[in-house]
Amino acid sequence: MQPTVILFPFLLAAGVYLLLRWVIWQPGNPGSADTAAKHALWIGVIGWLVSSLQPAAKAGLIPVSDVSEAPSAVELLPVLAWPVLGCLAVHAIGQLSYPGPRLPRRRASLDVRRIRDFLPRKLAWTVLAIFVTAAGQIAWTAGVPGFDPAPYVPRPEPSGGYVYYGGDGRVPGIDLAAPLGGALVVLAAGTFAVLALIARRRRLEWLSSEDNSLLRTIAMNRLLRTVATVASGLAAIAGNHAALTDPAEGTGNWASPAAMLNLVVLLAMWWWAPPKLSHGLTERRARRMTDPQPATKLVVSIGPAMGLAALIPLVAAAVMPGVLTGQPALFVALAAMAVLAVVAGGEVLLHRNYGTDREPRHWPRQPVSPALTTTVVAAAAILLGVIVLIAAWQAEAGAPPSWIAAVWTTAAAIGTAAVPFAVARRRRSIPATVRGLDAALRAITLHRVARTLAALFAAQAGALLMSAAPGLQRFSPPGADTTSVLWQVAPGAGVILAAAGVVIAVIPVRGISAKPASAAAPAPETVP
Repeated sequence: MQPTVILFPFLLAAGVYLLLRWVIWQPGNPGSADTAAKHALWIGVIGWLVSSLQPAAKAGLIPVSDVSEAPSAVELLPVLAWPVLGCLAVHAIGQLSYPGPRLPRRRASLDVRRIRDFLPRKLAWTVLAIFVTAAGQIAWTAGVPGFDPAPYVPRPEPSGGYVYYGGDGRVPGIDLAAPLGGALVVLAAGTFAVLALIARRRRLEWLSSEDNSLLRTIAMNRLLRTVATVASGLAAIAGNHAALTDPAEGTGNWASPAAMLNLVVLLAMWWWAPPKLSHGLTERRARRMTDPQPATKLVVSIGPAMGLAALIPLVAAAVMPGVLTGQPALFVALAAMAVLAVVAGGEVLLHRNYGTDREPRHWPRQPVSPALTTTVVAAAAILLGVIVLIAAWQAEAGAPPSWIAAVWTTAAAIGTAAVPFAVARRRRSIPATVRGLDAALRAITLHRVARTLAALFAAQAGALLMSAAPGLQRFSPPGADTTSVLWQVAPGAGVILAAAGVVIAVIPVRGISAKPASAAAPAPETVP
């Protein structure tokens, strides 16, 4: 067994724990309603991300191209374990990441906290119905027979044309129902265990009893919605397996009602929003709405636009199939360049709509924090080291040089980063009653540029390792030399680097309106 298989889950769990601790542990205000609301949101988002059953979508199928091998139940277990155990682990880690008591006098409650005291009843009954339906679908699938795949062959039609017949085979239903049923049982038991953990975890001292109870209800809401989609996905896999037709019978058309039901469940769970903390995000949004500085509102609105811009490569891949296929470096660079273009566009809007020549330009005393500067330098060093390592070994092994694409796409993204930097440097000053607003807005832009570059470097290094390492591993089979282990663990390291890039990219910039004016004091330097 490769070391990555053992270490990666623990490294990922540690990374999730540190991220959630960073979210909940706001300096000087840990465990407040605002941070608790953001912490609960992060738990829900990460739980959704790791709950995807897409890798198991074709479980139990025997492809036409590989007639001799059929996936066994043991081979399906790791594929199903990741989303099932992953989503449960994220919600459990989220509860364990809350800060402990820090007040001089600890406040305790003698009330016995039970699951039903905080459980959202309607959602709980809905999730129970989904689990029962999934169990019934899996039980039905256990009785369907298997059949072999049939190669696609043309057959003449009376009309004079040809129609291709054939298709994938499937394993006997019991071979798929066993791991699916086991995954459903583990999911149900794990859900109950995490619900108990939510009910019994320590309270946040900075919240009232009502808000603490509401926070537990929010956590249960997010957990139940996530596990409902996973259970529905397991039922969809079983339903697709049962609905597949035998290619030997010549009926190539088939439909799966379970897949349609899975889509309905997914949309319903997205719609079933959790309640809001009384002093959490709602209060913060109210402060933003009453902010008298329109320039600040514009800068804040750039954040969601940056997130949408990062999805442009996905749209391009859907509109122009094949253009980005097999080009992970280009995919990552396009996402970064789109984000940087949005940042530059925001500065242009500030210049045109709110800038004035009556005041001098103010440059921030510290444009980028030392921590972010260190992150950028470290990510760039990692990317450079990965490029040198991959280039040297590809040249020695005679493999195609995939590192060249990473170099020129990264260089193009760095060149794009110069645009928002130059615009932020040269745009007109922003008049405001808040002292230091102009310098603070420039600092936010520079922070976003540096953050995007750090995420780009980390993601490019991860993409290069994941794409190039398998080819190099073929040239260096296990046991050939001491470096063969390097290429075995390289894909796992690439996944960690890519995940680190995503985490860096979504770390928020604290809004200027949430800080006192003295915290945003500008430097006396005047930009010509």
